[in-house]
Amino acid sequence: MNNFNSIPEPSSDLLKRAVSARKAATALGQSSDLQRKEALKAMADSLSARSRQIVDSNLKDLQRSSEEGLSQALLSRLKLDENKLREAIDGLRRVALLDDPIGLRQLSRELDHGLLLERLTVPLGVLGIIFESRPDAVIQIASLAIRSGNAAILKGGSEAKLTNESIMNALREGLERSSIKPESLCLLTTRQESMALLRLEGMVDLIIPRGSNDLVKFIQDNTRIPVLGHADGVCHLYVDSFADLSKALEIAIDSKCQYPAACNAIETLLVHSQVAPSFLEKAIPAFDKLGVKLLGDEISCSLGVDNKADESDWSTEYLDLILSIKVVNDIDEALDHIRSYGSRHTDAIVTEDDNAANRFLLSVDSSGVYHNCSTRFADGFRYGFGAEVGISTQTLPPRGPVGLEGLVTYRYFLRGDGHIAADYSSGKRSFSHIDLRL
Repeated sequence: MNNFNSIPEPSSDLLKRAVSARKAATALGQSSDLQRKEALKAMADSLSARSRQIVDSNLKDLQRSSEEGLSQALLSRLKLDENKLREAIDGLRRVALLDDPIGLRQLSRELDHGLLLERLTVPLGVLGIIFESRPDAVIQIASLAIRSGNAAILKGGSEAKLTNESIMNALREGLERSSIKPESLCLLTTRQESMALLRLEGMVDLIIPRGSNDLVKFIQDNTRIPVLGHADGVCHLYVDSFADLSKALEIAIDSKCQYPAACNAIETLLVHSQVAPSFLEKAIPAFDKLGVKLLGDEISCSLGVDNKADESDWSTEYLDLILSIKVVNDIDEALDHIRSYGSRHTDAIVTEDDNAANRFLLSVDSSGVYHNCSTRFADGFRYGFGAEVGISTQTLPPRGPVGLEGLVTYRYFLRGDGHIAADYSSGKRSFSHIDLRL
């Protein structure tokens, strides 16, 4: 429910930091490709130098959050060990190698002699990122923001407070050794600040929430700033009657168990009735062995699933080793189920029938629709984006994992030589509208 008037006004300190971020964004948008690349390299070097301190901070956050009863799924997201930190730093370095997204000429048109219209990509400005649990998100977001010429104001969950602060200190220390202003990155630490961030219309250009369904919906309902993100990650895998069942089982296990706390892990498995007995005969013990709690409809329970699924289970994002199973009569029933309960995140089909595969791919209106592969590939790094600021399930672009190309917009530039519109209205001059090579 919209309750914008209850959102606190920004403090003078927050306003001061927002103004600094806006000024830094203006300078950052005019920086060169090389300057931004060098800034990311300096940020990576600083993270590496402070890696021990960052991991120690994370251990303290983990211990405190565990004692406070944080769920296992969120603890898994919170954990940032040496290997995970190293991967995040490597990802930052790879973002530095990506092509510059700023200044790309999308349109070049001569409207008349001496009157040239161009459309060029430009940064969005200042990003406001509110996220939960995952401290490595600070590194991903910061790298993509700086590379795309945007400043970023970040607010992480209180469970990762020490880790986030250690990471941000390292990132800003790196920027201080570059030509990019450290004010380009700002970390908020209190709930009061994160709520007041929602009121910074005119200073913040886009808010990207990463977290629970409740968090995303609250932000969407309580700000006038554009919001990009997804609420639920209710992903499906459909095992068709023409599926290779060994392939299907391997894909299903990876989609659920490789990292169950991720938003691209499947929550519902749909199985065609013709293959359900033989598939579930092997799938049930395989999932049991991996500690997955299975919930099923009436038919799948008759085939060996122990627990009965409730109506609410079909629309639940578990983020845990829990999987709902439903037996369907045909692809139409599978499509209807996804249409009714899916969140337009990522859905997949396993089949050797190309006609069925193509129909599924064209019928499911999700940001990612896959054939014969795990839903866990829905990730900016795996797409070759270097990293992602989040996944968008909205219909308008950007959609899916949002990398550099999703953090730029465009601007029209028109250059003339004393041209006036009245000459064209009177017929004194006429438009040529000649498209030039980009």
